[in-house]
Amino acid sequence: MSSLPAGWYKDPADTSTQRYWDGDGWLGKAIPADAVPPDGPPPVEEEPPPVAEPAAPVAGEPVPPTVQGWPPQQFPPSGQFPPGQFPPGQFPPAGQIPPGQVPPPGWAPPGYGQAPPPGYGQMPPPGWAPQPGWAPPPGWQPPPGMRMAAFPFPVQARPHGYALAGLGRRLVARLIDIVAVLLLNVVVNGYFAYQWGREFAPIWHDAVNKMSNGGSAFDTQQASPRMDALLWIMLIVATLLWLAYEAPALAGRGQTLGKRIMRIKVLPVESTAPLGFARAFRRWMRLGIWTLAWSCLGLGLLVQFIDALSPTFDPLLRQAFHDKVAGTVVVELPPAGAPPVEVPAGAGSSSSPSSPSSPEGRS
Repeated sequence: MSSLPAGWYKDPADTSTQRYWDGDGWLGKAIPADAVPPDGPPPVEEEPPPVAEPAAPVAGEPVPPTVQGWPPQQFPPSGQFPPGQFPPGQFPPAGQIPPGQVPPPGWAPPGYGQAPPPGYGQMPPPGWAPQPGWAPPPGWQPPPGMRMAAFPFPVQARPHGYALAGLGRRLVARLIDIVAVLLLNVVVNGYFAYQWGREFAPIWHDAVNKMSNGGSAFDTQQASPRMDALLWIMLIVATLLWLAYEAPALAGRGQTLGKRIMRIKVLPVESTAPLGFARAFRRWMRLGIWTLAWSCLGLGLLVQFIDALSPTFDPLLRQAFHDKVAGTVVVELPPAGAPPVEVPAGAGSSSSPSSPSSPEGRS
């Protein structure tokens, strides 16, 4: 089974269309790539009506001769071909076989039994790729084992039919959220920051004076216990403010202020249902709890910076480390005015089968 989750992806045979991948193979017919697909597999196509079996021969009439692997031959009209009136070693077309005539021993269609050309049906060598600008003919499908061997990531994932959020959009959304949380800290943490600054001012002036007199900046008075306490209070308050800002917003709508402005949203990997607070808290915890370690020589800030870069390590779903912990994915919402995606029954969403599943409209 492929590691690529089920969803709508661009058809590797025709990049102007998209098809549904169920984890083992492609299902249904292809639809245009710019169309918004349904959230789930395509509807099951009706099977063609069974082919009527030929009527049993009437007693007393001759039975047409057959060749193994070939359909029954039709007799020509009476008198059209006398018995034996075709060149030796050849077989006349269907419908032109005189009664009682069968192919001579050893006869075979042209090309039957010949060896295929070299390389026919074989897998391409490792590292093989088509020439630039090459496109397969319409309707062409690669062999099952060739799809992941020759093209490790041949298509872009579309979880629940939505495009993955771009890294640029995610970065701008995160910067907007950082500014919003910083403004909250100015209001709530402003008093503690002012008191900490008053404690730090004498240490700063002492270090500057000793450096101007040729001394060492490290040979100064140490921070007071009150200064350490104020620093921990500010870090704890900043962490709680970030939690209160992000977790409830993601739990209900899947969007913070920055994500709403950039039209991206956090969704579970398996459905379009809301995350819920427990899952949103688990996602925030992997990134936000490291704020408490900012005082440890910037260790917490370094870990958060690496986590922020982690979507570039996952070319398939662009999941950051905190997305992998919570089992979430960040998608890009359709443009304003686009028709909503209809969720078919049993698609794994919490909405009813007839309600639109636009992730922007959930609360």
